[in-house]
Amino acid sequence: MARPLRSWMFVPGNRQRFLDKIYELETPPDAVFLDLEDGVIAAEKAAARELVAALLRRELPGPLRLVRVNAVGTDWLRDDLATVLVPGLEGLCVSKVESAEQVRWVAGELDRFDPAGEVRIVAAIESAVGLLRAAEIAAAHSRVLAIMFGAEDYALDLGLGTKREAEAAELVYARSALVVASAAARVISIDGVFPDLDDPAGLLADIVQARRLGFGGKSTFNPRQIELINEQFSPRPDELAYARRVADAFDEATARGDASVAVGGQLVDRPIVLRAQRLLQLADELGIPSPEVSP
Repeated sequence: MARPLRSWMFVPGNRQRFLDKIYELETPPDAVFLDLEDGVIAAEKAAARELVAALLRRELPGPLRLVRVNAVGTDWLRDDLATVLVPGLEGLCVSKVESAEQVRWVAGELDRFDPAGEVRIVAAIESAVGLLRAAEIAAAHSRVLAIMFGAEDYALDLGLGTKREAEAAELVYARSALVVASAAARVISIDGVFPDLDDPAGLLADIVQARRLGFGGKSTFNPRQIELINEQFSPRPDELAYARRVADAFDEATARGDASVAVGGQLVDRPIVLRAQRLLQLADELGIPSPEVSP
């Protein structure tokens, strides 16, 4: 799955026009969660499964296609899996994960459908218990592609207020802990949605904070947020210019036999260089041209 995965959009599985719109967006997301869980009421779940399965069977170029299934232990999950494990499925988003055993159970179900291990798992962390076990969950199985922060359910579990205030300081610990857990397991970290559709300044601040905390991408319910998510999770020209200066200066220092070098007054050693190289690699994957840096 060597492709950029910055924006992850939830799409209700029981709405055909929303499913069709995925492939009509001017700025598509990098990945979609075809939703069978909270975005679909109980009476609509059976119909949603069939619509999602039909979409998966269509060979369509575009976003990575995952299905958000209902949580392990619910009455709906087995029907979800029986219907959507079809050709075209690229991943499952497992809701409300609270243990590594739940991930391994889903992986076992996938093994019968996909022995090659190509269908991946995104584990949603949505409770205090899930957060405390996030490192175990992230490392539970080789199918795990990412762990995702379910901010609203997490806030419900903790008894937080209905409306986010300012920079949502009450969520910073959980978000940071999830990033650390994902990094330890070498999987992607996905931030939760920003729910206020009429607060563009708040959305920008939330995305910027997510990237600064170390998230690899962000989820959304609304296609209007995709462009900004993609933009903010892509390397900026000034970042790339500095990364290029760091990489070039370190190469010159290495050629002289030095293990570090000063760039713009900052001491640069191998860990900083590796971060610069990672940023340049991401830019290359996104098709962003490498900047020309003046000597």
